[in-house]
Amino acid sequence: MTTLDTVDVLRKTRVVFIEGGQGVGAHLNTLGIHVGDCLEVVERAPFRGPVLIEINGTRLALGRGVACRVRVEAIEDRPVVPAVRAS
Repeated sequence: MTTLDTVDVLRKTRVVFIEGGQGVGAHLNTLGIHVGDCLEVVERAPFRGPVLIEINGTRLALGRGVACRVRVEAIEDRPVVPAVRAS
């Protein structure tokens, strides 16, 4: 498990835990970010700038202070294998 501000760019992750008080949780809730949601880091701005993420087709910029409070786990990209029917 790692924090959102350290995730590699174009890596798909799942939100596991949100650290901090009610203020951080409420802020992320209004942005549509909840525990269990899948998201992707699109870009990290240099010099401790914001982290650009994509969640449910929407791109959002999170400040590093907020992004470091979001604990995530990597999602393995597995190819979808079609089921084979026996005749």
